[in-house]
Amino acid sequence: MSDVELVILGTASQTPTPERNHNGYLLRWGPESVLFDPGEGTQRQLARAGRSASSIHRICLTHFHGDHTFGLPGVLNRLELDQVRHGVDLHYPASGEHVLGHLLGATLGEFLVPIRRHPAEGSGVAAIAERYVLRHEPLHHRVDALGWRLDEPDHRRILPERAAALGLSGPDIGRLQTAGRIEVDGRTVALEEISEPRRGRSVAVVMDTAWCDGALALADGVDLLLCESTFLSGEEDLAVAAGHLTAAQAGRVAAEAGARRLVLTHFSQRYPDLEPFGVEARRFHDDVVVARDLDVVQLPTRP
Repeated sequence: MSDVELVILGTASQTPTPERNHNGYLLRWGPESVLFDPGEGTQRQLARAGRSASSIHRICLTHFHGDHTFGLPGVLNRLELDQVRHGVDLHYPASGEHVLGHLLGATLGEFLVPIRRHPAEGSGVAAIAERYVLRHEPLHHRVDALGWRLDEPDHRRILPERAAALGLSGPDIGRLQTAGRIEVDGRTVALEEISEPRRGRSVAVVMDTAWCDGALALADGVDLLLCESTFLSGEEDLAVAAGHLTAAQAGRVAAEAGARRLVLTHFSQRYPDLEPFGVEARRFHDDVVVARDLDVVQLPTRP
C-alpha cells in the first residue's frame, strides 16, 4: 500500500444528497494527513471511512462557502475530544479571516488544541513540511478562492541490483543515503552509482473555479489532480454564471497541464447518474476517476 492516498469523504456540491455528502478530502501523506474543505458531516464521514481525526495535522480551505467549511467546527472539536495536542496548521484565503473567526467560535467550552492560522493570498508557498512543500494559486470563483498543491522533493531511488553487485547491504545503503558516499572494501562508492533520479510525487486540489490560469498552474505535471466538475457540458452556461467547471473542462485542464490522473468531484444535485461525467472528461484525458463517497484513490504508478 502506498504511503500517499486520497480518501474521498464527500462529493456533493452546494446541496448534499442521500448518496453524496458535502465536500471533504483527506490526503494521507505518510503518518500525517491533510484535510481539504471539510463540509457538513465530515466528522461522521471520517468515522465511516475508518480514519482517525487525530492523524490530521493540516487543514486547507479553498474558500469560505458553507459546503466547504461547515464541518470545520466539528472536526476541530473531535480533535479536542480525542485530546490531540500536536496542533493543526490551518491554511485559508486571507479575505475570509472574519468568517473563520465565526467558525472557530461556533462552540462553547475549553479548547486546548493548538490552531496555527496561516492566511494566504495570490501565488506562493504556504508551508515547507518534512515530506512536501505546500503551494497555493488563486482560482476564479464568486468569492476569493485558492487551489492547493503538495510537492514531494525530488530524490534518488535505490537500484537493488546495482547495490548487490557492489556488495552493499541494508546498513551500508542507509549510510550511503545519508553521507552521499562511503568506503567499501577500499573503494569509494557514490550514491549515484546505485541509484537513479526520481521526481517527487505531487497532488493538486482545484475546487470551485471557472477556467483560469491558476487551475492550469496547479495541475502542471501533477501525479493526481482532484478537480471540481459541478456540471455537464449541457449546462455550461450555468457553470459560467456560477464560477464552476464542467466535466469536459476538468478533462481539458488535466490534459493541457499534463496531469497524470484526474479525479472528478463536487457534483451538482441535479445529476443522480455520475457516469456521464467520466464520459465527458475522457474525451480529453485517459486516466479519469469519478469519485464516490468513501473511495480511496491511489496515485498512478510510475513507469
